[in-house]
Amino acid sequence: MTDQSVIDNTFVIERTYLKSPPLVFAAFSDPSKKRRWFADGPDHDVEHFSMDFVVGGQERAQYRFRKGTPFASVALSYEGRFLDVVADRRVVTASTMTLGDRRISASLVTAEFRPNNSGTLLVLTHQAVFFEGADGPKIREAGWRALLDRLEPMV
Repeated sequence: MTDQSVIDNTFVIERTYLKSPPLVFAAFSDPSKKRRWFADGPDHDVEHFSMDFVVGGQERAQYRFRKGTPFASVALSYEGRFLDVVADRRVVTASTMTLGDRRISASLVTAEFRPNNSGTLLVLTHQAVFFEGADGPKIREAGWRALLDRLEPMV
């Protein structure tokens, strides 16, 4: 019997933001806003970030982890393509992540922006396949939860 070569996982995170869907959507669609909550961070340096926010457009980021982190000096690369964009309602992105020279995952992320009484309900659905040596579903979900915490001041 061989070791499992992939781990499939899906998780859903719901967050309520006290701003309208267009304002929350802007945090996903405006490259300068998205870089601040999605790419910048205290544990790494951003070596590259670009985003062409149209259907078929690409989003790319490359980070280098700082000393004192588990992956000091290792590069993490993210490459995504926008599969569907409906202004103020939804964004669907397919992406891969590479750690060093090893691909660690392929993902499909759907962000839905639903109006509610107090502003916007963001429903983020993350479906992924994690490859050998990947960060794994629990770490990825924790990462998305931290990113959505960082999103709050952007809206």
